[in-house]
Amino acid sequence: MSTRIGEVVEASTSQFVAESYELHSPPPLGSLIKTSAGEVDIYGVVFNASTESTDPGRRPVARGRDEATEDDIYRQNPQLSRLFRTTFDAVVIGHGQGNDIRHYLPPVPPRVHSFVHSCEVEEIRRFTASLYFLSTLLNIRDGSGDEIVAACLREASRAHDDPRAFLVGAGKELALLLSGQFNRLNTILRRIRL
Repeated sequence: MSTRIGEVVEASTSQFVAESYELHSPPPLGSLIKTSAGEVDIYGVVFNASTESTDPGRRPVARGRDEATEDDIYRQNPQLSRLFRTTFDAVVIGHGQGNDIRHYLPPVPPRVHSFVHSCEVEEIRRFTASLYFLSTLLNIRDGSGDEIVAACLREASRAHDDPRAFLVGAGKELALLLSGQFNRLNTILRRIRL
């Protein structure tokens, strides 16, 4: 059973924002996660995470001058865990039902308040058996697409029996997708090394 890690708080067909149930504990950058729209599972890759005040007009103030550790700050100020929230953003890279996985956008976005789960090893293997989702990741427009591709491939490789073989195959797919963009390809390949 996959682990429930958060809840969708904002959604579109191409990405969603989820609030983590645990403060300061978003899934790792590049992780494959899933949520749903009714019976349809929607898969996404984490591309950003942040921790911020629940009151946008109120900035945190330093509290640790006399504390030995950061954890002591939270022990001495237990209200802090209710004054902040950690969110993470995911780009949608596919959807499906059961073993039927499609590597393109779903017909509808996930529902707000849908649960978000981390994907289990077998599910990651099954989803990444096809690398069609890489073109979606390569087109992230906020300037971090290459970092997200590399992080996703590093994370996914850990689910495969032979991580190196998976990464070599991913490198070949990237070479096809980025033909004529040698510098970009080289940058990503350097970052996917384990």
